[in-house]
Amino acid sequence: MSAYSNGSRDQLIHDDLNVQQIEADEDLLEEFPDDTEVIDLVQSRITSIKALGLERFHRLDSLCLRQNQIRKIENLPKTLTELDLYDNLVREIENLDGLVHLKNLDLSFNNIKVIENVNHLKELENLYFVQNRIRKIENLEGLNKLENLELGGNKIRIIENLDTLTNIEKLWLGKNKITKLENLENLQRLSLLSIQANRITRFENLNCLSHCLRELYISHNGLTSFEGIEVLENLEVLDVSNNYIKHLSHLKGLKNLQEFWASNNEFASFQEIEDELGGLRKLETVYFEGNPLQRSNPALYRNKVRLCLPNLLQIDATPTR
Repeated sequence: MSAYSNGSRDQLIHDDLNVQQIEADEDLLEEFPDDTEVIDLVQSRITSIKALGLERFHRLDSLCLRQNQIRKIENLPKTLTELDLYDNLVREIENLDGLVHLKNLDLSFNNIKVIENVNHLKELENLYFVQNRIRKIENLEGLNKLENLELGGNKIRIIENLDTLTNIEKLWLGKNKITKLENLENLQRLSLLSIQANRITRFENLNCLSHCLRELYISHNGLTSFEGIEVLENLEVLDVSNNYIKHLSHLKGLKNLQEFWASNNEFASFQEIEDELGGLRKLETVYFEGNPLQRSNPALYRNKVRLCLPNLLQIDATPTR
């Protein structure tokens, strides 16, 4: 016979249910004063923005509803400058018409297929669409103040429709299906381009970025040569890890290069390191692990690189001094 009577067991089940019970969405903000400026409700199992009753917060500036179960964007105060709906169940971008002061919008990790209904948000500076189901870059015309655009982890095949984003400084396109570097001519302030884990096979159409691009992250692609990169004379950080490049030619002109990440390629010659990189006086960090020159003699590899490039401060993850 059980140690508990039926009554005792029923009481335990009842108590357990009470412990697991989640407050209704409308009760979550019960104790917040009407003049609240910042609301942060992460992992609160919220399903409805409307049920939160946000209309009473007449000074609300920042709203963070990360990692909830929200499906619909609705009933948002027009005073918002920051809206974070990262990791929810949103399928459509809607009901943002009155948010004319919005500067930061994060809709990453949702189920969005189409970029729409954002080009009226003229004050936007940061826009995040990471890890959705977006197939095309579109409907961003008029976002003249946008500085940072994140489109990583989608299904985009072509870089396009960015011509009007003349103020953009950082463009993130990693983990898509892009095959070509193109249509970047009007991005005259672009300092960072991240396009790793795509299907790029050549450095091309980069003349337009020669004066502005400082950081290029293009690892995990299909590159076999550096030909075409020599025009990026102001480049400071270059990540070409996990490609198929065999030779270091075309790098001599990158006089401002400080960090060169090139792990897991096909470099086999220490003489090439000295000849092609020896004249880059600002170069402080290199990553060559996983290349034939490191795998063939790992015990002597670091010393050989240091002899080729005596000014280095770091080889792979280890400081030289």
